[in-house]
Amino acid sequence: MIHFSSHATRCAVAIAALTVSVAANAVPVQVTVTIENLASANGVSFAPLRLGFNNGTFDAFNNGAVSTAPIISVAEGGSGVDWFPAFAAADPTATLGSIGMALTPGQTRSGVFIVDPTVNQFFTFGSMVVPSNDLFIGNDDPKRYQLFDTSGSLLITTINQKARQIWDAGSETADPANAAFLVGGVNAGRTPENDVISFDFSELAAYNGLTTAAGYVFTNAGLVGDADIYRISFAVAAVPEPQTYALMLAGLTAVGWIARRRRHAALPSI
Repeated sequence: MIHFSSHATRCAVAIAALTVSVAANAVPVQVTVTIENLASANGVSFAPLRLGFNNGTFDAFNNGAVSTAPIISVAEGGSGVDWFPAFAAADPTATLGSIGMALTPGQTRSGVFIVDPTVNQFFTFGSMVVPSNDLFIGNDDPKRYQLFDTSGSLLITTINQKARQIWDAGSETADPANAAFLVGGVNAGRTPENDVISFDFSELAAYNGLTTAAGYVFTNAGLVGDADIYRISFAVAAVPEPQTYALMLAGLTAVGWIARRRRHAALPSI
């Protein structure tokens, strides 16, 4: 059995304590975002989720206002091609990303993001509701969902969306021939609606009985305002910083070196 000197023991304990302290005070956190389609079978699906952990300055859209390019890119095509650049310009320190592919009824997907909660305390999202021409879910108030407090503690674990929270961008007339996610639909075609953004899922009736790109026949039967359609969940874990690994490696190296010296000193001379 190898016995360490009291000095070596104190060094090892100090290094371990310092490592734990650094890990505990690490600023970045790893956030796992899970999305679930809660709609009934053959009901609405969703385009990829566009998301941003941010400081609350990017206002993607407003209830009662005319849609602009950033939210139109989400609502009409689900792409975020204009949403992401506008987001980054308004908030350069935001952590932006997507959880990809269409999310059909009953499906679940996840994504992992590294976030500085002292800078980006808020969560903003947008996703096109399909089949449709310009329906989407998202938050019009950039400070509606505060994920973290000033100390970095998680404040909310889920965001639930109901059918009555589906937005109509008011930018494109409902027309199955130009709708996304329908067999035979030409999403590039559009007829301007020239209306304003509002809560309205009634347009979904226009696509009832039509075959979706996923192969099922769409039905909005039973889709009432309080029906749950979507859930976003958050789980947070610590992210060790690079200096944490360096301290751990230095500590292990020091302990190993002391152990080798003690072992060598104990060997009999020849």
